[in-house]
Amino acid sequence: MNDIIEIFKANAVSVLVVVVAMFVLFVVTNMLHKWIVKKEIERFSGGSVRSFVLIKYILNGLWLVLGILALGFIFMGENYHNFILRNLKLVLYIGVVTVLTIFGGTLTNLWFKSSINNKILNHEDPTSFKFLRYVAIFTVYFIGFFFALLAFPSLRSVSQTALGGAGVIALIAGVASQEALSNLVGGLFIISFKPFKIGDVVKISDTMVGTVIDITLRHTVIRNYENKMIVIPNAIINKEKLINYDLGELKCCEHIEIGISYDSDIDLAKQIMREECENHPLIFDNRTELDIKDGKPMVRVALTKLNDSSMTIRAWAWASTYGDSFTLKCDVFESIKKRFDAEGIEIPFPYRTLVIKNPKDKGAQASNTQE
Repeated sequence: MNDIIEIFKANAVSVLVVVVAMFVLFVVTNMLHKWIVKKEIERFSGGSVRSFVLIKYILNGLWLVLGILALGFIFMGENYHNFILRNLKLVLYIGVVTVLTIFGGTLTNLWFKSSINNKILNHEDPTSFKFLRYVAIFTVYFIGFFFALLAFPSLRSVSQTALGGAGVIALIAGVASQEALSNLVGGLFIISFKPFKIGDVVKISDTMVGTVIDITLRHTVIRNYENKMIVIPNAIINKEKLINYDLGELKCCEHIEIGISYDSDIDLAKQIMREECENHPLIFDNRTELDIKDGKPMVRVALTKLNDSSMTIRAWAWASTYGDSFTLKCDVFESIKKRFDAEGIEIPFPYRTLVIKNPKDKGAQASNTQE
């Protein structure tokens, strides 16, 4: 016991130095964290600070581990000094690489977010920047990961090959699946050829219509009109035939079809549909000067189909955008139905004849019901 006390007294100064150094490092780390978070929020408004919190925890953990190793170096015998030094260098190297990687990835992400916001404010296309953000962040963490591998002699050759540049593509191709590579290549094709961009309204199927809000290395995200996010892998969306309502001219033609009975006045029904479409505030006059000179109507209306129990009349109504065309269609359906009711134009509905038989009677009683 006395020997332990003597050893502790002899190394008291060294222990005190280690403890004080750990305390100072903890305090400095917390102060720097608060200062950096404040500066980054001022510079990149709305930026996330979770990465900086993670860096703080990593650094505090690093100081704790280094302090324990330093105390072990003080109290352990000389036989363990080399072992402790090797581990101290290893922990310090991995800790520094980890912090620098997270810090670099966070700054890269914040810079791209700020650039994207500036492009949106200037009404410029941010699609390329959004995609490049994921590429840049992936590259930072990719390099940081392989720099961390340099600390381990058995993995050093793999890391040097990957960081050399020649083996990056081969390494990715070897460990990644064909589907992942297809999605990555698909994302590059979307950014290069731009069949759509961030903010475009696209239709892939009747159930997948919405606004493109993000294009990542793996998938494209579409927000539909129910505010639901549709995540589609890039490899799939590249194979699909889609409609881009914001590519080229924005004007959109809406087919407004209504069936009337065979007893109804066709000319009156066509006149009502034309008037209701032309009187809507969102209607777009798509006529040429020659069409106007020739007296052609703004909205073309025609009988397009003779069905079993109805006649289909179609109106070709133009709007400035796809969103306006949808609103116009909904409003016009309602106003046309009211006009049809007032003018005696019947919209047919199916009839069904029910035959009710009474076992006691030989005859049968029939009745007509409407559905």
